[in-house]
Amino acid sequence: MNAPANTEDHLVLFMPSGKRGRFPKGTAILDAARELGVYVESVCGGRATCGRCQIEVQEGHFAKHKISSSKDSISAVGPKEARYAEKRNLPAGRRLSCSATVQGDLVVDVPQDAIVNAQVVRKDADQRIIHRHPAVQLCYVEVDEPDMHKPLGDVDRLKAALAKDWGFKRLEADFHILNQVQSALRQGEWTVTAAIHQDQDDDVAQIIALWPGLKNEAYGIACDIGSTTIAMHLVSLLSGRVVASAGATNPQIRFGEDLMSRVSYVMMNPDGRPAMTKAVRLEISKLVDKVAAEGGIERADILDAVFVGNPIMHHLFLGIDPTEIGGAPFALAVSGAIKARAEDLRLSLNPGARLYVLPCIAGHVGADSAAVTLSEGPHRQDEMMLVVDVGTNAEIVLGNRERVVAASSPTGPAFEGAEISSGQRAAPGAIERVRIERETLEPRFRVIGSELWSDDEGFAEAVGSTGVTGICGSGIIEVIAEMYLAGIISEDGVIDGALAAKTSRIISEGRTYSYVLKEHAPRITVTQNDVRAIQLAKAALYAGTKLLMEKQGVETVDAIRFAGAFGSFIDPSYAMVLGLIPDCDLNKVSAVGNAAGTGARMALLNRQHRREIEETVRRVEKIETALEPKFQEHFVYAMALPNKVDPFPKLAEQVELPPRKVLGSDEAGGERRRRSRERRAKAADAAKNSGG
Repeated sequence: MNAPANTEDHLVLFMPSGKRGRFPKGTAILDAARELGVYVESVCGGRATCGRCQIEVQEGHFAKHKISSSKDSISAVGPKEARYAEKRNLPAGRRLSCSATVQGDLVVDVPQDAIVNAQVVRKDADQRIIHRHPAVQLCYVEVDEPDMHKPLGDVDRLKAALAKDWGFKRLEADFHILNQVQSALRQGEWTVTAAIHQDQDDDVAQIIALWPGLKNEAYGIACDIGSTTIAMHLVSLLSGRVVASAGATNPQIRFGEDLMSRVSYVMMNPDGRPAMTKAVRLEISKLVDKVAAEGGIERADILDAVFVGNPIMHHLFLGIDPTEIGGAPFALAVSGAIKARAEDLRLSLNPGARLYVLPCIAGHVGADSAAVTLSEGPHRQDEMMLVVDVGTNAEIVLGNRERVVAASSPTGPAFEGAEISSGQRAAPGAIERVRIERETLEPRFRVIGSELWSDDEGFAEAVGSTGVTGICGSGIIEVIAEMYLAGIISEDGVIDGALAAKTSRIISEGRTYSYVLKEHAPRITVTQNDVRAIQLAKAALYAGTKLLMEKQGVETVDAIRFAGAFGSFIDPSYAMVLGLIPDCDLNKVSAVGNAAGTGARMALLNRQHRREIEETVRRVEKIETALEPKFQEHFVYAMALPNKVDPFPKLAEQVELPPRKVLGSDEAGGERRRRSRERRAKAADAAKNSGG
């Protein structure tokens, strides 16, 4: 809000955007959302007839945001809402933000399923061919009919037929099979198809499902549980084909944007862990419904499932308290691979469906990093490969076939739009590409949902349905890199206020300056605080990378792979200009999409890949940045663009970097730089101790 906040006003925090503001008692929640630039749909003009403006109030104490929220802080259901709920069946716990008003401090969740222009979850499967050797196989057999002279039970004759035709030496049947076998054999006229699960060669093979006659298809799911998004692929176990894919925002965002805030929520709220476990499992169940419907199958056709996620997502999905991961020594409850029945986690698939979770590498380098490692295979390379999965917690793996080291860096949610004044998650209308003209400092940009640039004819019409709503992660990286290349900010990240005499794009905001990226409502600016937030995030990532390079004894890396949905849309040259990654031949830097999802599919389709990653994880050396004395030094140097001390000769061959421009050479400027160094040192200490 532009006006000074009244101390009696109430704090309202909107999730998952993280935007907040203070509002007088009685303010309609829809009005509060609009004033903060939070996208809440409403097409009926606040008449409570369209139902598009649904919200949910979250209860509990949110330590990170210093706010306690309860349903007593929202107005009681009024006649308009009651009428809508009666006519249109408003889901339990939902309110209409056009009618509900602020009565106290509130944490408000904007459900993604109520938004037509919801976040773009871009985690499609790649087209990689994966050699099949799944843990579940279908076996068709003809079974001897009952014989008075050989009084073997139906299950025993089925096992004998499977041993004879398929070579199984040790074979057992799941308990639920005992109640199915007689009807299946008789319906199939003594022919059946059995689904056999055998994860390792020396395991007892298990009959987990049975169908009369010939069954010629079976399916599995591979699921990447990210802290921001969840991606799922439905895969044929017989052909390896990806039948369907779906993605959704992780509903746990409403409990906290980053991982540590979710751990804090668990610690502060007795029902925090079960609430987050229930939320993520429910969303996964919805995704199962989506991929099953798209693939034209039943949930009972799904026989195997592989899951990956960072350690906190891993623990919460499994129903394990993640509190111990929240502080040194970052102890995992379990780090090895998990094998279980899907029903153990109340996932309604085939009654015999099995579940496999890849191993975690360390306290903050999880099963998702193991999956990325499996997918990209630094342990299979001769060259030194750096693999970076950029998210709210960046996970870094560096190595070759001789040695692999791994670490994590607490980058926070800035790269995903949080903590940025005009930031938002990737959704239609969000700015994702930016260019700034070097002489005039005039910008042009492109938004999600249109291929046109803002200075192209027809741009306004092309974005008419969505508008230009904010700036997402890839756009934030590009605009700050472009501001540096155009001389708007110095290598230390200071916006040059003297340029206000040259262009109206540079505006004063108190003691600092901002750059106006979009002038007309909604006005989108890049503030000095925005630049600092990105500097802190990228410095944490680069410092972690430098530690791994030192452990490997290398000055440079041979190849870089960006993993994750966010990494897929980062332009490598801008990432390097920013100093997000070390200098490298740009032709050897590439985005690999949802590599964690690919690794999960590899483990689903070939059980030998499970053994490969289990062995690799045992060999990976884990580096805890919190224990490394040089982390702070690397962090401080990495605050500069691209870096205070590290050269970037390969980048300079392809991008014209500006001469170093340190603003404020007088005594006052020197004092500002001294204070800046102190702030960076404190930030480095905070980053080092926050779970990296």
